[in-house]
Parts: sequence; C-alpha cells; structure tokens
Amino acid sequence: MTVGSRGRTAAGPLPRTAGEGHGEARRAWPARAALIAAVAGSLLPGPGAAQLPRQGAPDLEKGDIAVALDRTAYLAGEAADLAVRLTIEDGWHTNSYQPTYDYLIATEIDVETPPDWPAPEMPRYPPGEMKRFEFAPTAISVYEGEIFIRAVLPTPAGAATGTYPIRTNVTYQACDDKMCLAPVTTPATVGLTIDAGGEVANAEFFAAAEASTGGGGSQIAGAGRGFFWFVLLGFLGGLILNAMPCVLPVLSLKVFGLLKSAEGGRRALTTGSLATAAGIVLSFLLLAGAAIGARAAGVAVGWGIQFQEPVFVGALAVVILLFTLNMWGLFEIHLPGTLAKVGSSGPSEGLAGHLVTGFFATLMATPCSAPFLGTALGFALTQDSGTTAAMFGAIGTGMASPYLLLAAFPAAGRVLPRPGAWMATFRVVMGFLLAATLVWLLFVMSGLVSAPRVAFFEIGLLAVALAIWLASRSQRGRAARRLAGVAAAALIVVAVSTVAAGRSEAGPSMIGVAPEDRLIAWQPFDRDRAEQLAAGGTYVFVDVTADWCFTCKINETLFLETEEVAGAFEQYDVIAMRADWTRRDDSISRYLADFGRYGIPFYALYRPDREPHVFSELISKSAILDLLGD
Repeated sequence: MTVGSRGRTAAGPLPRTAGEGHGEARRAWPARAALIAAVAGSLLPGPGAAQLPRQGAPDLEKGDIAVALDRTAYLAGEAADLAVRLTIEDGWHTNSYQPTYDYLIATEIDVETPPDWPAPEMPRYPPGEMKRFEFAPTAISVYEGEIFIRAVLPTPAGAATGTYPIRTNVTYQACDDKMCLAPVTTPATVGLTIDAGGEVANAEFFAAAEASTGGGGSQIAGAGRGFFWFVLLGFLGGLILNAMPCVLPVLSLKVFGLLKSAEGGRRALTTGSLATAAGIVLSFLLLAGAAIGARAAGVAVGWGIQFQEPVFVGALAVVILLFTLNMWGLFEIHLPGTLAKVGSSGPSEGLAGHLVTGFFATLMATPCSAPFLGTALGFALTQDSGTTAAMFGAIGTGMASPYLLLAAFPAAGRVLPRPGAWMATFRVVMGFLLAATLVWLLFVMSGLVSAPRVAFFEIGLLAVALAIWLASRSQRGRAARRLAGVAAAALIVVAVSTVAAGRSEAGPSMIGVAPEDRLIAWQPFDRDRAEQLAAGGTYVFVDVTADWCFTCKINETLFLETEEVAGAFEQYDVIAMRADWTRRDDSISRYLADFGRYGIPFYALYRPDREPHVFSELISKSAILDLLGD
C-alpha cells in the first residue's frame, strides 16, 4: 500500500461558510457558548479538567491519515479510485461531514491533482452517528473510530507515462466528551502511475472502505448492496416510468403507431418495437453523456432540471403543438433526407418514426420520478463516467423492456385491437391528450418567466396553429403552403426568443404564502433552521417540489394536503418546509446531492436526536403517520 506521510499545518479556527438565509436561533446559543468555552479552555491555561499542559504546543492531531489507490497503474483516460482512511484516537471524535450546527467544523477532504487534469468527482462521505456530549445540549452528528472517504479521480486521455503526485488535505476538529480542540488540516500524498499493465492493489484497504461507504457513497440508501443491485433498481425504475403520468400522452402516440405497424404483419410489429426500444435506450445514453459533460464542467446535474430552462420548455411546447395538430390531421410530419428513406423502409409509421417516438418518450419522462429511480440516479451521478453510462443504460433498458418483450414475442400483438375506421376517432382523442400536455407546459412556463411573456408566447403558438391550418386548407398549391410554413417557423423563433429573454423576470415563489385551500401552513425551506429546530426537539418535514414535477403535484394532492397528515402535523407540532426547485437553485441542488438524490420529488423528516429520514418518491400517508411519534 502506498501511504502518504503525515504532516501538520497551522491550526487556526476555520470559518464555515454560511448558506443563504443562515440565522442564529436563540436555542443554538447554549451549544455555541459551550463550544467556544471548551475551545478557549483548551487553549488558555487555567484550572479545571479542560486545562492542557503549560509546556509545549498542544497535540491537536487526534487522527491518523492513510491514502491508497485501487490499482498499481492506470491507462491514460482511465478513472482511479482513491480512498482516505481517518483513524480517530480512542476517547475522541470529529464532527461529521454534515455537522449538526453550522458553526461546527466539518470533516472534509480536498484532493489536489496535477495542473490541467480533470477535476476530481465529489468525495463520498460516511454518515455521522448522533451522540450526546457535555459541551452540547443536544446530540450532534460525529465520527468515531475508523472512517473512510472515497473519491474518483479522472485522468486525462493524453497523459504521458509516469507517476504523478496526488495530494489530499484532510480537515477535521477533534473533540472529547468535554472539550473541542482547534481544527487541523493534515496533508498526505500518494503517487498515481500512468502506464500499461496495472494490477489491483490494496484489496484489504478497499474492502474495508467498501464496507464503510458502500462503494457508491453511504449517503445513498442501500449503497452497500453493490453495483448490480443498483442496476436492478435502475431497470425497475425505468420500467415503472412507463406508468407515470408524464409518459402517458406519448404512450398514446406509441399505441397508435403500433396499431398502424400491425397492419404490416408480425415482422413490421417486431421492427417497430425494436426501433422504439432503440430510441429510448439511445436517448438515455445521450442523457448520460450530457450529465457526464456537465459534471466535468462543474455544472449541477439532476433529473428533469432541463425544465428549469424557459427555452427548453418553450421548444418542447412547440413540438407538442405540432404533434397535436398532426394527430388532428392538419398536416403530416415529413422526415428529411436520409431519415425519410429509413422511414419509408417500414410498412406504415416507419423505423424513423418509431425511433423518434422513443426519443420523445424519454424526453417526456424526465419531469416524473418513480420508485427506485431516485436511488438509482443518486448512485449513477456520483460514480465514474463508465458506471454513470451503464446505470443510465439500465434505466433506459427498463423503460424499453415492454417494447423489447413485444419484439421477442410478436404474437402478443394479438391483444391489440384490429385496425379499422375507429382509429380516426382514436387519433383525434390522442390529440386532445397531447393538448392537455401543452396546457401543463404553459403552466410550467408561468413559473419561469413573467406573465406578459407567457401571454405573448401563447399568442405565438396560436399564430403558428393558424398558419398551419391555413396551409392545410390552401388551394393555391405548394408555393402557398411553403409560405405558410416559413411564416410558422418565423413565429416559432419569435415566440421561443421571447421567453428566452425573460428568465430573470419570473415572479416570486408563492411557497410560504398559504392560500385558504391549503391544509398545511408551508414555510420557505431553510436548511440551517430545520437542523436547529430538530436539534431543539421539533419535527421538521421538508418537501422539495417544482411546478414541472408532475409526480410532486399528485403526491401533494393525494397524500400531503389531506386531513390525516395535516392533523398529525398539528398534533406533533411539525414545522412544514417547502423548497421550490422550479427555477435553478444551486443550494437546493447541493442539498439533494448531500442525500444522494438528484431528482424530485424529495421528502425528508428531521427528528430530534436522529438522522433525517428520507421517504420514497411515491410517498404515502401511512409512511408519514407511522414515523411521527416513533
């Protein structure tokens, strides 16, 4: 094992950066005063148990640092797995990565790689243990004994052969049951070799790290189950996505396409199903590539966050409008060039049409979440690039599995009704379902830009529809239809540009302004206040939601805003906080990431003297009621 040598740095107090809206509650002052007194007592001579020897500098380091890599060498471009072991002396502890109070110093690592190397991925920390001490009035989250912190280090594809220094700086604050020492930062360096022929190294070290952090980070529920467990969760989450309300309008398109394909026989049904499955899986792999690229650029990643962008919502609304008008028979969508040739190879809708429907289904699935999906995505987005791509592929395969099953057993297509005149009516009905989706997108848009811009955008959509309708009724030939098409395209550009320029003009969030029809008095989310309230003995329920999150709205209506839950909140004096993620908010993104989540809905219950409990994406009344008072 290659282990870095211990070093010491100056041990002055390190201020912890406060987030937005930090406020010091009165009940936090006893703990703050006790901690300050403990630190002061440890540094100044005086009587009592906290007095340190007068001769020599106090030994502030109560932990031993060891650093290791999982291989002896790596190929250029290959990711390395780094583990840091912090062994804390008996009788001492450190604050966890997520301290109970904002003024406590967190245990953290900083990894320094050579210049021009890709940035290391976010370190993965173990959870803290809630314990009581004399210097604090309530239990706090701490580490004791031996803990492991892990990080993935991407290497540059063009790195030359050689050994490169990787420096880790571990910051922690040691405390015993009566006092806290000043924080220290301990450096350790390990050599990372770029060369062929690398072998597995430090197996026992990483086995212990695996048991401690679960490979994917202990912040993620069930992480200790291993990679294939998460692949299974991703597959099941993708499968369940087919039943979520976001995808149902697209499924109506798919059913119509499969019915048309059935006219061409078993072979047409098989090829159409395979093309749809390929479109879904390929689109998930593209999402994985976008997430990997955004993560490398330091941009926040998450499931459905593209709906925070007015341009994306506007463009998708235009696409939905065009699909709706197509279903109503006002025009036909003609694929250009090569795609048209591919499409003509199919008997009816064409392979390209099935492929596009697969892409569209994935796009519409992103504002919804499903059981198992949040855990799988949390694991995927904290791993190396290969694992991230594999996990997204598993989710896509799960969503595509009904079509793969139909391709494998085309005889199952017999359950589909026979094509006939009724399909014309079915097509119009499906168009109304898409129109309902358009209404929902306009509602989402209203939370992203100002009301006048939304109104202008809606007028633009009406103008586009009018231009297409006029073109469909024109008797003046191709030139008139082309002119109407150009006018529609120009109107689309103007409409989308209007909302793109108005992102900063969105109105304030209405969370915390309780209308009369709400049973629960929601307050704006404040993480520090939630933690302080829980430390003081108060239950705090946190709901992270967004206007574009369809699942959030269903949960809110069916399970949260109910007499039973509202009554339980009143009985147990629960403070209900709601975070609005409709628009981009990096503080909310970081909060979700700390729990290993990258999508919503997200629900957590802060409880006195315990770690917060994270609920499933599909919450239930019983899940909340059973936990309160437990």
